[in-house]
Amino acid sequence: MDLGLKNKVAVITGGSQGIGLAVAEGLAQEGVHVALCARNEALTLEMADHVAQKYGVKTFGMKADVSKVEDIDAFVSEVVKKFGGVDMLINNAGVGTAETIMDAPDEKWQYYWDFHVMAAIRLARAFVPSMRERGGGVILNNASICATQPIYREPIYNTTKAALVMMTKCLAEELIPFNIRVNAINPGLILTEGWIKHAENIAQGTNQTADDVLTQIAKENAPIGRFATTEELANFFVFMCSPKASYCVGSSYYVDGGWLKVVN
Repeated sequence: MDLGLKNKVAVITGGSQGIGLAVAEGLAQEGVHVALCARNEALTLEMADHVAQKYGVKTFGMKADVSKVEDIDAFVSEVVKKFGGVDMLINNAGVGTAETIMDAPDEKWQYYWDFHVMAAIRLARAFVPSMRERGGGVILNNASICATQPIYREPIYNTTKAALVMMTKCLAEELIPFNIRVNAINPGLILTEGWIKHAENIAQGTNQTADDVLTQIAKENAPIGRFATTEELANFFVFMCSPKASYCVGSSYYVDGGWLKVVN
C-alpha cells in the first residue's frame, strides 16, 4: 500500500533508539526525510546516517535535550535550514521516572513537566507555521497507557503523560482548521531499552534472567502475553502520519495488546 508520504519531512524527538528510531525507519521506508534529535550526540548522528544509507532519504541528526528551551530553539533553526519546513512532528522523547509523590522534589516534577509536556508544546509552536505554509501536517504525541492506567511507582510519568493527552485534545481543536491533525498514541508493553534495563535490575541477584522477568511481566499484564516490538508500534505511527488516517483527529489510540483494563 502506498501511504502517500514520499518526500515529506518528519521531525522525531528521542529518535536515536527505541520507539523513535523505529518510527524514523518506518517513515524512511515510505520515502520520508527525517530529522532526529536526542541527548546522546554520537548515537543520534550515527543513527541519522544509518537511516540515510539504508533507505536513501535525507536525514539530519542533532544533540538536543528537549527539556531545555535553548536546545529546542537550536534544533528548530537547524531543521528549517536543512529542510525548509516540516510536514510531521513526532513528539516521542520521554522516559520513566520512578519515585513517590511524598519524596520527589519540585525540581524533578519540573524537569519532567518540561521534558514530557512543554517540549511538545514548544515544538508544535515552532513547526506549525511551516505546516500551515505546506497546506497541512500531522502531530503525534507519544504518551502512554499510564496516562489512563497508572503504574504507581512512576507518579510523575503518569501525571505528565495524562497532561500530554489533554494537551493533544486541545491542540487538535485549534489546528484542524489548518488541516493539521493532532493525535496521541498510548503504547503499552513495548520492548525498549528502558524495559530491558528494568528487567535486568529485577533479575539481579536472583535465579531469573531478564528474559524471564519480561515474560512474567507480559503474562501478568497483557492478554496477548508478550511485549510488542518497536517496529510493531512504529507501523501504527506511520499509518497515523499518512492520508489514510485522514479522519483521525484529537484522539488517543492504545497500542497495548489488551493491557488497558477499562473501556475508553
